Amino acid sequence: MKKQRDRTESLALVALFAGATATGTAGILVRLSETGPTATAFWRGCLALPVLAIWALLERRGAQPSPAGNPSGLLSSFREPRFWWAGAFFAGDLMLWNSSLLLTSVAASTLEANLAPLVVALIAWLRWGERPTIGFTVATGLALVGMLLIVSPKFGSGGTAFLGDALGLGTAVFFGCYILAVARLRARYRTGIVMFNSTLVCTLLLLPFALSQKFLPDTLTGWAVLAGCAAAAQVFGQGLIAYALAHLPASFSSLGLLVQTLGAAVGAWLLLGERLSAIQIVGGFVILGAITLARSARQPATLEQEPPEANSLGVCGD
Repeated sequence: MKKQRDRTESLALVALFAGATATGTAGILVRLSETGPTATAFWRGCLALPVLAIWALLERRGAQPSPAGNPSGLLSSFREPRFWWAGAFFAGDLMLWNSSLLLTSVAASTLEANLAPLVVALIAWLRWGERPTIGFTVATGLALVGMLLIVSPKFGSGGTAFLGDALGLGTAVFFGCYILAVARLRARYRTGIVMFNSTLVCTLLLLPFALSQKFLPDTLTGWAVLAGCAAAAQVFGQGLIAYALAHLPASFSSLGLLVQTLGAAVGAWLLLGERLSAIQIVGGFVILGAITLARSARQPATLEQEPPEANSLGVCGD
């Protein structure tokens, strides 16, 4: 039994890292997009919806009948308020992050967005009593040090960088709440339906803001960038992350998502000319070491062990 659980967690860890790496490419694609930042976020969700709908329907066809009070249909499941919270959190996350990416470096913006572990750990501790261990706290500190090493050459560039950094920090709050919402939803629903419902809500909320910006790309290359953002970041990246969250504690999973910054830094180096220095490479190794430490130091309790009275996220009301 223990071997099977370890195997499942190892697979979830691989899925988490693969999903985080794919999602890390989103920052580069936003830079290359021919539409406004919020419009890019809208198309990311909109173009992913058909694939996510097929995914959810295929999962439902092969799944066992749902327990009473746990609807599995695409429409009936919207009675679950946490789908709406997850979509709202993700919409806020994408709006702030895409704007931040145009004002500061890709690596810095991704770092700031992935300070979400601090938000996740604080909420999980205060709301559900998932007190972080000393080892996990040390691992979080090491991971943040590694992230700072990666982005340190980009800090202090002046201009609009301060506003971009502020938006990146705001992104972390929305992203942390989104991670918690998805972790709770994955305890009851399969990955496809979680991804489809939360993405649909997110896309609908983004539409009025997207229409106030440059909405349509001018070239086929522009459409290809949007399609790549939808496929790599939303379907593949977020899908693998949602799967992993069903098998890993949210606090550990959010720490693992810091690998997004490493992927973003490498991608920005290769595609945008934001070259990695020796100190940034050292930071990458520090992150990997911190993630390894977090896995060995984390608590066995998971967010699936939800108290009966915890019927909402708690951080934003019912």
